[in-house]
Amino acid sequence: MEEMIAAYYENNAGKLRRMVERILLKFGKLSEWDLDEFYSLANEVFADVIERYDGDRSFDAFLYSCLFNRIKTELTRMNREKRRADRLAVPIDTYIDEEGELTLGDIIAGDFLIEREVLEKSEEGYSRRTKLYLSRLSKLQKDVLCLYADGYSPDEVREKLQISKRQYTDCQAAIHSYRNTFVLL
Repeated sequence: MEEMIAAYYENNAGKLRRMVERILLKFGKLSEWDLDEFYSLANEVFADVIERYDGDRSFDAFLYSCLFNRIKTELTRMNREKRRADRLAVPIDTYIDEEGELTLGDIIAGDFLIEREVLEKSEEGYSRRTKLYLSRLSKLQKDVLCLYADGYSPDEVREKLQISKRQYTDCQAAIHSYRNTFVLL
């Protein structure tokens, strides 16, 4: 049994990965993220097969059939989730304000930029909504927003504020998150 485990897991689980890739070729192209998910799934199946293998047929054939069935089940589940997400899609002409004047389509691919709004006005000139938006941001997020609006590159902003790439990314996510920006709509 240990020899089979060693055979499948040598060279970064090369033999197991090749088996997964052969199965996936039958179902079509997948992203790298999906491949990683299926490699993880293959490890679970392998552990289960090791426990259940009884020696009646070849281990390779038993593992292949178990992997094939589990991958097929997982792909079916993933496709079902995608179809469910399609049913939950919101039409572009859905009203998003209380007055029934602003639609989702009005704000998609528009020329509104939060950074431009901050850059073009002083604090006294901000609308009530912009002030409310800014009140939702932390001091660091406001600093990132202002520097970026002033034309600093992301690298320059990180250097000037002495923050990590992750902190900068988190600030940008908060600056643009719907949770914060919805007050501007």
